Amino acid sequence: MNDLEFLAPVRLALLVMPLALLVGYVLVQARRRKYALRFTTLDMLDEVAPDRSGWRRHLTAAGLILAVVVATLAFARPVVAGEITEAQQLVVLAIDTSLSMEAEDVSPSRAEAAREAAGAFLDTVPEGVAVGVVGFDGHARLLISPTTRLDAVRRTIEREPGLGEGTAIGEAVFLSLDAIDDAAVRAENEDAEGGRPVGTIVLLSDGDTTQGRPNDEAASEARDRGIPVHTIAFGTDTGYIEDPLGGRISVPVNEQALEQLAYQTEGRSLSAVTAEQLSQIYEDLGRSVQVEEVNVEVTDWFAGTALLLLCAAAAGSLLWSGRLP
Repeated sequence: MNDLEFLAPVRLALLVMPLALLVGYVLVQARRRKYALRFTTLDMLDEVAPDRSGWRRHLTAAGLILAVVVATLAFARPVVAGEITEAQQLVVLAIDTSLSMEAEDVSPSRAEAAREAAGAFLDTVPEGVAVGVVGFDGHARLLISPTTRLDAVRRTIEREPGLGEGTAIGEAVFLSLDAIDDAAVRAENEDAEGGRPVGTIVLLSDGDTTQGRPNDEAASEARDRGIPVHTIAFGTDTGYIEDPLGGRISVPVNEQALEQLAYQTEGRSLSAVTAEQLSQIYEDLGRSVQVEEVNVEVTDWFAGTALLLLCAAAAGSLLWSGRLP
């Protein structure tokens, strides 16, 4: 059994009652033995107070006192702490798949390093967390809905995406929010007794929003839904990609825009300029994801146990002495 706590611990003071019963029983037995020894002969003692299998009498009394102890614990409202509700946390990894991710300022490339680092997130995320993936360039695409089957999520991440023009960060946030809502509805339908799952978005990008709805609009929607967006600005200011004519196009990272998005949604703003730093960030985020812990009241268990003990004590007394305790 997990750690046991009590919602009304002050009621445990009533354990003095079964303790008093135990002390009283011991005193009565001692007094009874004292009176029994007043008989003049052992033969007379055997005739007047024959051996009635004292251990049975003691067993009945022990059952009764134990039942009072368990009933008192039930009155204090015991709970089992640390029960984990499955899939109480939904996380969507939104990963930039724009052409700027071809930049090799991070070895072997921003895109490859991002895929490897996302795998580190899956290695550290707690069991029971559902993870989904959104890819975005000029358009946002749901690559896999939030699921606890992390092996399927890993295969999705490892699949090399086709990089496209443009960056639609706002659209990626909106799509991630919808994916979380859809998964939350499914979870509620499957487990009517569970609470609504908590959602989080982890968005990695290296650029500005150039297409789709603006970041501010997406941030407002995320804030209204109570879903934080953690942003990771990835890459260096010296990053570039080759253009079709053999020239270079500079693709610096816009940390300020991503920081603002995180701030507006009460998320964390992070940055990485190397693959190692990015992996560490993903690992830290994976460890920070928490599944919801609930306290399950188990008063019924204790009350039922007390009832069984009382019935057993009563049955033993009737069987061995022909009367109730």
